[in-house]
Amino acid sequence: MPRLLRALLVAAWFACPSQAPASSQIGQDMTPIHYPETRRGDVVDTLFGEKIADPYRWLENDVRSDPEVAAWVERENKATRGYLDMLPQRARFAQRIRALMDYERFGIPTKAGRRYFYTRNTGLQNQAQLFVREGLHGKPRLLIDPNAWARDAATALDAWKPSDDGKYLLYSVQDGGSDWRILRVLDVAGGKPLADEIRWAKFTDLAWVGDEGFLYSRFPEPGAGETFQARNYDQAVYFHRLGTPQTDDQLVYATPDHPERGHGATVTQDGRLAVITSSTGTDARYELHTIDLSRRSRDGWKARPLVSGFEHDWKLVDGMGQQLWFVTNWQAPRYRLVAIDLGARNPEWRELVRQSDETLQQGTIIGSQLVLQYLKDASSQALVFGLDGRTARAISLNGIGTAAGFAGKPGDPETFYAFTSFNRPQTIYRMNLASGESEPFASPKLSFDPREYDIDQRFYASKDGTHVPMFIVRKKSIAAAGKPVPTLLYGYGGFDIALTPGFSAIRMAWLEAGGAFALANLRGGGEYGRAWHDAGRLANKQNVFDDFIAAGEFLIAGGITPRGGLAIQGGSNGGLLVGAVVNQRPDLFAAANAQVGVMDMLRFDRFTAGRYWVDDYGYPDREKDFRILRAYSPYHNIRPGTDYPAILVTTADTDDRVVPGHSFKYAAALQAAPLGLRPRLIRIETRAGHGSGKPTDKAIEEGADILAFLAQWTGLKVE
Repeated sequence: MPRLLRALLVAAWFACPSQAPASSQIGQDMTPIHYPETRRGDVVDTLFGEKIADPYRWLENDVRSDPEVAAWVERENKATRGYLDMLPQRARFAQRIRALMDYERFGIPTKAGRRYFYTRNTGLQNQAQLFVREGLHGKPRLLIDPNAWARDAATALDAWKPSDDGKYLLYSVQDGGSDWRILRVLDVAGGKPLADEIRWAKFTDLAWVGDEGFLYSRFPEPGAGETFQARNYDQAVYFHRLGTPQTDDQLVYATPDHPERGHGATVTQDGRLAVITSSTGTDARYELHTIDLSRRSRDGWKARPLVSGFEHDWKLVDGMGQQLWFVTNWQAPRYRLVAIDLGARNPEWRELVRQSDETLQQGTIIGSQLVLQYLKDASSQALVFGLDGRTARAISLNGIGTAAGFAGKPGDPETFYAFTSFNRPQTIYRMNLASGESEPFASPKLSFDPREYDIDQRFYASKDGTHVPMFIVRKKSIAAAGKPVPTLLYGYGGFDIALTPGFSAIRMAWLEAGGAFALANLRGGGEYGRAWHDAGRLANKQNVFDDFIAAGEFLIAGGITPRGGLAIQGGSNGGLLVGAVVNQRPDLFAAANAQVGVMDMLRFDRFTAGRYWVDDYGYPDREKDFRILRAYSPYHNIRPGTDYPAILVTTADTDDRVVPGHSFKYAAALQAAPLGLRPRLIRIETRAGHGSGKPTDKAIEEGADILAFLAQWTGLKVE
């Protein structure tokens, strides 16, 4: 992923005595603000012969248990709130985002027996509700309303899965944005919860075994005070039988000799086989085991190896009897479809659909057909095949956008899928498998006209000449006039994750105001298979930063945005991206929003899920990797004496994916350094996490704060 070398300068700055708080201005006609004082510690680590100062190590402590950290958060939020509330366009952005979010939204239906389950939000509900229908056209019945779970609406319905006959519903509860989940079960007919409750589940699939119980993954209970910071080891798969306490759950699969391995379980649609997928990190390199559930009374939970070696990606499509289908990058970096018959005397893999020019993402079996989803230049395609791998037809989608869903079971006559794009909120379609015809199942009623917006895909050259795709979205009138306007550039570039077109009410408020939005599909992502991912991780991380910087230069040179009108944004690994490129090219950007970012690249592996990320980042305790990480770590490469763009760091106190200490330390270092007059602020949400489960009200307030901040420093004026 990343790289750069301002090491000695930053180390020297951190070693300096405590400085007086730097000041910043809220534009030319506003009162200067002063940052709250932050205590500088004297922590210095010697790593591979280099002294690394870490004066804000104390800010890694949990805000819930450390009064000094809690007081610091309170001071910073007070200063940031005072600044943001003075921005002249904040109220208008909040009003428009709320209006743009106020439309009825549906999730993709899941069929079980004769019942159809789906989520629905009337518009401004803080959490979507879960409904069930008896038959496709039956009367909707409310099953779960998460809005009643917590006074602050920060407890959310996460994943859910009905049993095969639709009798029970297994669901997970997320509290305060944490990655920890509580699993519960509902009797669907009466809508009554059962007594069953599972704790300490995390990163888990939900897999029913008939209607007697389910498989799930959990970690050992954390020690006192370590719930939101301790590293996650020893994940195991368990079976829970309905009506029994969690203490009676049966251990299904674990690797105590390899505590770093994670394990998840899925069950084929006919209930015959369980497939255990094991991983060692974030890389798509897995081992597979199978359990024949039809022989459980005799063999118990005996797991048989299917794939060994942690070398390739294996995505289960489905199974029927002893036959299994997988999408894999084994001997196919852009993926292909293979199958195996475990009942054969000598089971062997057979290729059914070979690798194509597009990246194959996933597949499902519906009725007697296969639906395969591809990615072509970061936009969705869907093709229907016979079970023998012969092409039947393409599914017509509505232009540039993202399709999702296509779930179903062998024998089903129908499937549901969703389609969305930058200017179109998610629409749910029902497709008849026999005829291939699709019809809307749930279409949103909008307060804007999607036809007024232009979506353009362009390719630009990065520093080394690599051509990188980028979507550019703006009003058609602006595009036709060729007028440069303030532009928000978004990127991620990591972990084999592809960024595809999707709707955001917050981004639409920016577009409505006359700005442009650009999405760059950087190396490190999954847009073009394994080679694209490899080109942006480990020793190649600098390519990601070069791609993002080149995107900004392209937008300015091409007249999309004026110099001084470019804002950047990224979350998680994208927050790292924003921090790194701001250090490398502070002159290029007017404003930056680093969201829940990984900012200390020398200590990321010490907290919660951070240890998994070594697949993309490398190991801080290995010298070769350390040298690369040290060179681009946002926290360690701030450039004192350089004019920086306006920076808003955003995080949350319950983020146990990328712990908030990353953002706390980074913001403290920014505020202590002389970086010019533009503000460097941090916004810390309470009772929220890495992003999922956030109530609508909190999302609106955060979105208004961010847009108002970016607009202030790029010159965007809300009409």
